[in-house]
Amino acid sequence: MEFVRPSTLVEALEARSAHPDGVPIMGGTDVMVEMNFDKRRPSALIDLTRVPELTEWGVDGDHTRLGAGVPYTRIIEHLSGSAPALAKASRSVASPQIRNRGTVGGNLGGASPAGESHPPLLATDAVIELASVRGTRRVRARDFYLSFRTTALREDELITAVLLPRAPGPQQFAKIGTRNAMVIAVTSFSLALDAERRAVGTGIGSAGPTPLRSEAAEEFLEAEFDWEDGRPLAEPVVRRFGELVAAAARPIDDQRGTAEYRRHALSVMARRALSWSVTDYRKGATRCA
Repeated sequence: MEFVRPSTLVEALEARSAHPDGVPIMGGTDVMVEMNFDKRRPSALIDLTRVPELTEWGVDGDHTRLGAGVPYTRIIEHLSGSAPALAKASRSVASPQIRNRGTVGGNLGGASPAGESHPPLLATDAVIELASVRGTRRVRARDFYLSFRTTALREDELITAVLLPRAPGPQQFAKIGTRNAMVIAVTSFSLALDAERRAVGTGIGSAGPTPLRSEAAEEFLEAEFDWEDGRPLAEPVVRRFGELVAAAARPIDDQRGTAEYRRHALSVMARRALSWSVTDYRKGATRCA
């Protein structure tokens, strides 16, 4: 196995082009586990830890540009205000040691449906930046996940950044696991309310071959929600929202839970996330009044 360690983004893209069968590694929290269990033996490892551009974040127009190599700990510390759903999801990732190493870029590259960052990226309509020696392109998170562990990422490309829209309304993330910490999600859910566009975003994790949205639930809530004052929703509306979220899932039975339980859990999480969001929205409306 060849080990390549570029120190600039240009060198990293050249290395990726030269080793299309190689595996990029940053935190290594997934890759090293697979290698230790002999589930993966790439021809080359491309170590990206010395590439400074991947560990930076900052304002990019109406977005926050998050380098693909920024660890979850930094997201929690610095982006809780600008990307609250992603920060909440980051807090739920494994242990402090993993949060110090793991990255959103790694989550996207592995494309596990159970990855914590996927639902917030879908709900907030984030954009994924992909680069190669041929140039840079941007793909909406909603178009990034193609099938099980298959994405829009091409073999000579690296995930260089995620563009996070600013948060013009409440954002939530909820996750259910077989225990309280250090656990892969049985299922997860994210909700984002956009007060300016009067739009709703949803993200569903670990309940299908890919991370999913519930477009039916989004359209339903957009029509039912009181965008002026955020008044509490009637119970039948809240219940219907939960049902629509659950209906969008395509879960399976596995060692962590049954398909039936996952649908039930999603319905409960969706109702709770909506309740939290309405409360936060009303607080914001009161401050602006």
